[in-house]
Order: sequence, then C-alpha cells, then structure tokens
Amino acid sequence: MRKALTWLGQLLAYAALMAFIGYFSAAPAYTPFDPNKAQIKLSFRHSGPSKVECRRRTPEEIAKLPPNMRRSLDCPRERLPVGVELELDGKVLYSAAIAPSGLWKDGPSNSYATFAVAPGRHRLTARLRDSRRTEGFDHERSADIVLAPAQVFVIDYRADKGGFSFR
Repeated sequence: MRKALTWLGQLLAYAALMAFIGYFSAAPAYTPFDPNKAQIKLSFRHSGPSKVECRRRTPEEIAKLPPNMRRSLDCPRERLPVGVELELDGKVLYSAAIAPSGLWKDGPSNSYATFAVAPGRHRLTARLRDSRRTEGFDHERSADIVLAPAQVFVIDYRADKGGFSFR
C-alpha cells in the first residue's frame, strides 16, 4: 500500500510538471517583434586604419633592439574607430563611432543594430567612415526602398564586395 502511494505521488508530480511545461511551451503567445512594423538590421564587421602611421626607425634604434625584433618599421597595432550613420527619410536613425575589438584595440569594429520602422516607401542612406578624416564619410549608398509589414531589411558592409549591400 505504501509503495503504491509513492508511485501515485511520483505520477502526479510528473504529470503536474508536464502540464506546466506543456502550457508554457504554447502559451502565452509571444511575438518578439511587432508584426505591424518593418525591421531594419545593420550588421557588419570592418577594420579601420591604424591609429598612428608606421614610422621608420633609425639605425641606432634598431641596434638597441633584440635581434629577433629588429625591424626597420615601427607600426603600432591600435586601429581607429569606424564611424557609421543611417539616415531614413532625411532623419538620422543611427549614428555611432564603433571602437575596434581586441585587447590591444587592433581587431575589426563590429556592429549589430535593429530598428523598428513604419512600413511603406522610404529613402535610406547608409554612410561609413574608415579613414583618419574627422568630417564626412568615405563610403555612402542611398536607395529608395519599400518595406512591407513584418519584413526584415538587412544592411551589410563588405569592402571586398564594393561597399554597402541592401537586402
């Protein structure tokens, strides 16, 4: 009798756990994004130039270095941040200076940003600065786009593929 009650208790506990998991696997309904909006995603990985230009070492400086480090050029590793700006219908949607990754700030700058926008016809402009200049941008692309509700529009930057791509 005691063993039967133990088995019945375990059965009820497992049934309650399965009912709990079963309910929350389907309800309440969750939508991670408003289906009445369109979504623009900016995602890229790009390296800016070195922060300081390489300089030529003097023969005296080279002689002071250990034999395995005797190079004529001194090139610091740190890179400049990459500037990026998104403009939608003449208004700035996103503007950032993205710092380089890595312990010594010598890796690529990584960006991932998502924006909810109204569906319809828009004028989109993407700009990127990857040089030492302080004003303006080095790369720019504009396009007229039509966004449907729940559509995901992706902006990527690939220097080897000619710059910005809109998909």
